[in-house]
Amino acid sequence: MEELKNKYRSKINEYLLYFFVYAFLGWVLETVFSYFVLGYFDNRGFLIGPICPIYGFGMLILIMWLSRYKDNNIKLFVISAIVLTFFEYVVGYALDAIFQLKWWDYTNDFFNINGRVCLSYALGWGIIAIIVIKYIHPFIVKLLKNIKNKAPFLLEDSVLKLFFVILVMDIILSSMQYLQK
Repeated sequence: MEELKNKYRSKINEYLLYFFVYAFLGWVLETVFSYFVLGYFDNRGFLIGPICPIYGFGMLILIMWLSRYKDNNIKLFVISAIVLTFFEYVVGYALDAIFQLKWWDYTNDFFNINGRVCLSYALGWGIIAIIVIKYIHPFIVKLLKNIKNKAPFLLEDSVLKLFFVILVMDIILSSMQYLQK
C-alpha cells in the first residue's frame, strides 16, 4: 500500500514539475513575443510572478491526453489545435467573467470568435503541440530525470510544495489586484 502511495505521489510531483516548467516557459515565450511586438518588456501573464498558468495547464493537457497522437503529426496538429483553442477560449471567457479584463484580444484577427480565439493562433497551437511533443518534452523529461536522480525525493517534494505555496499566494495577490480595479 505504501509503495502505491509513493508511486501516486511521485506521479503527482512529476506533473506538478511539468506544470511549473511549462508555465515558466510560456511566460518566457509571451515576454519575448511581446518584446518584439511592443518593443519593450511587458508582463503578459495574469500573475505577478514569472509564470503563465494557461501554458502549464495547456501543456499538461497535451502531455496527458494528446501525446497519444505523437506518431501521427496530422492528428496531433488538428486535435491539439482544436482542444487547446477550446481551452484558450474557456480561460479567456473565465478571466473576462471574473475580472472584466481581457488578457488577449484577437478581435481584429481573421476568423476570430468573440476576440478570444482566432484561426492563426489555433494553427499556432497545433504547431506548438508537434514541437513540444516531438522535441521539447522529451528534452524536459530527460533534463528533469537527471536533476531528480541527483536530488533526494524529499528535496524535490519540498521544492514543489514551496512553488505551490508561492503560486497560491501569487494567485491571491494578483486576483486582489485585479478585483480592486
